[in-house]
Amino acid sequence: MIGATHYVILSLVLFVLGLIGVMVRRNFITVLMSLELIFNAANLNLIAFSDRLSDLSGQVFAIFIITVAAAEAAIGLGLIVALLRLKNTAALDEASEMGG
Repeated sequence: MIGATHYVILSLVLFVLGLIGVMVRRNFITVLMSLELIFNAANLNLIAFSDRLSDLSGQVFAIFIITVAAAEAAIGLGLIVALLRLKNTAALDEASEMGG
């Protein structure tokens, strides 16, 4: 039987992988994917404990996090397109200044 402990361990693994990706990578797209991993780890915890406690508030909050993640992806895509047009690279070191 899969219990809440298994979900928490999986969530921890996803969170650590996302955190490592944000800290180590210099590519803007990879950092955005790592942020999505962190959001999904939080969602997994919310849904697992919501099911365990028979309360729907965790699932509702997970829906809001999914909405924020979609907005983050759309804004991030716009930033990537602007950065690629301006600097011809998706490196975060080049994103420190968007002008000229």
